[in-house]
Amino acid sequence: MTLKEVADQAGLSVGFISQVERDLTAPSLSSLVSICKILKTDIGTYVQQPGSVSRYSRGSQRPRYALSGQPNPIRYERISADSPGRKIRSVLMNIPPGYRSEVIAHDGEEMMFVLAGEIATSVDGNHMILNAGDSIHFASTSPHSVWNSTGDTSVVLWVGTQDLFGEDRSEA
Repeated sequence: MTLKEVADQAGLSVGFISQVERDLTAPSLSSLVSICKILKTDIGTYVQQPGSVSRYSRGSQRPRYALSGQPNPIRYERISADSPGRKIRSVLMNIPPGYRSEVIAHDGEEMMFVLAGEIATSVDGNHMILNAGDSIHFASTSPHSVWNSTGDTSVVLWVGTQDLFGEDRSEA
């Protein structure tokens, strides 16, 4: 596939795909999932994420993980469980100061709820600052991005229908 074909089908820019290919940047978890889907590759090839079979999630026992390649990456904590027929996934995103995601569009829907700090979002070119207690819910087919321009880590609950954990392989 060409860079343009991958970018178009993954909902990302050609420049971003080129930077990922040349190890100049690392994709967000959502972008990596979109790229893997297009390339028919298992996300587990690139990142080991914690599994979850329990319907309970204890904060003190949840492992944090990040995608390599970024100097100050988002640290994720999986809080949703794997169960047959489940359509929503959820993670806590610990977004460091200065982090800026790429613009992406993909199937599904998502909601972000700011637990601590402040984030900026852009959905369909509409920019909004979200503070602790604020949320946004949108169709993931809308081009969107998030960034933290503050000096502190922000914590965001992300809930969406995108298969972040590669659990829908058998349904594909």
